[in-house]
Amino acid sequence: MLRNRELKWLLLVMVMISVVAGWGVIILPAFSLYIVCFLAALLITVTFLFTHWRYEEIRKLSGYLRKISGGDFSLDVRDNKEGELSILKNDIYKVTLMLSEQSSGLKRDKSKLTEAISDISHQLKTPVTSMMVMADLLQRQGLSEEKRVEFTKNISLQLERIEWLVSALLKLSKMDAGSILFKRDTIIVKDLIHQSIEPLLIPMDIKQQSLILNGDVNVTYDGDFNWSSEALINIIKNCVEHTPEGGKLTITFSENPLFTQIIIQDTGKGIAKADLPYIFKRFYKGKNASEESVGIGLALAEKIITSQHGSIEVKSQEGKGTEFTIKFYKQVI
Repeated sequence: MLRNRELKWLLLVMVMISVVAGWGVIILPAFSLYIVCFLAALLITVTFLFTHWRYEEIRKLSGYLRKISGGDFSLDVRDNKEGELSILKNDIYKVTLMLSEQSSGLKRDKSKLTEAISDISHQLKTPVTSMMVMADLLQRQGLSEEKRVEFTKNISLQLERIEWLVSALLKLSKMDAGSILFKRDTIIVKDLIHQSIEPLLIPMDIKQQSLILNGDVNVTYDGDFNWSSEALINIIKNCVEHTPEGGKLTITFSENPLFTQIIIQDTGKGIAKADLPYIFKRFYKGKNASEESVGIGLALAEKIITSQHGSIEVKSQEGKGTEFTIKFYKQVI
């Protein structure tokens, strides 16, 4: 309590008044009654003035808090002096900064949500419009069986596209919310790669693409097998789609004391230099992207990898292919 600057001054003034009054009583005993009355009045006045000053300071702080509750975070109430009011002012200022940061974060999240809704609406609009047109055509009489089968197949493909988009968005939103707990199991990289390329073997066979695997069967890392497979599927799928017929995919994996590394290379058309900084951004589509691309597969893969203490980099040159380098670190400091 004695660290409080205001209380120190109050006690000092009271002690000085009391000492002066005491000496007055000793020197002028005949006027002792008047001196005691004057002393009492003076002490009451000093206490009143001190209390009034403290109430004024508290009133100012109350007004400051009302402004904060109204959304004004620009006021600075810091006080570098000692005392309980100074400590309170500094604590209020810290809370103000925290609320300001939270408010800015909420505005950013709101902006991102608006952009995401706009992007999702745009991505869903094309397949939904296409299905509506084809459904209308299917209702027409005299439509040939060949066209009917074609339209029905196209509607199924569009529904699969929508289902994949919604599923990917749900996964991303869960990861953004931190509601997914990634396992820390020992993963054999060779098994992970075989699991990841299995759904893509038919598209690769249709395009007569070759696959080369290079790596030791004992290479491992700690992570979540299913989610890691999801990430690799999206990356390899991107390579398959952008590699022409007769192209080649090479997957190399290795391990050292610091990290486990997986390199995925293709001989596709590559990524434009201007697109490389944004390749993992959601809904971003480079100039070499296909019409069916929605720009979310690589964003999902990057989110999965970084959530498991990993990193992913991409190198590419137009006409010469693309190389994805994935690293899962042994220990994060």
